[in-house]
Amino acid sequence: MDPSSHLPTPPPGAGASPAPPTQQLPPQMFTTAAQLLDLTDKKLMVSLRDGRKLIGVLRSWDQFANLVLQDTIERIFVAQIYADVPRGVFIVRGENVLLLGEIVGSILRACFVGEGGRLIARKDLDRDEYIPPPFQRAPIEEVVAVQRREAEGRKRAEKVRAARLKELGFECENHGEALI
Repeated sequence: MDPSSHLPTPPPGAGASPAPPTQQLPPQMFTTAAQLLDLTDKKLMVSLRDGRKLIGVLRSWDQFANLVLQDTIERIFVAQIYADVPRGVFIVRGENVLLLGEIVGSILRACFVGEGGRLIARKDLDRDEYIPPPFQRAPIEEVVAVQRREAEGRKRAEKVRAARLKELGFECENHGEALI
């Protein structure tokens, strides 16, 4: 009698081949707050839902992607000018983050190419200070004044639009403003 005949018979398909290896997702597939682990203690640019742009060092975060930024500046762009407003330590609620990205390295090598693809100039720029044309740095007072004028112009245009829609029989409640 064969000694192996006393062993229980394996279920069908068992022992035929080893179990397939478990698949691992690449790190770039992480879509949770855990992905922020690699960005801790690095300089980030954060774009918020209300249009503000923040630049600061990510110091802490939680499972809801709430962020704590240190040495934060708010960069305000209006028309073709911008200004930086120092904000210090800044806490951002995760649901307000539209986009964030690391500011990689401290030096950006910019190559300026002219007509025909000919290299005109090469310049090393501090990435924080590099602002693409046509933007120019301006005093914060000037930027805020231009921003206020643009907001007033948008409000006037919205009132005209709402009046025109009302003439056509449409109702515009609150003119797009939230009442609290």
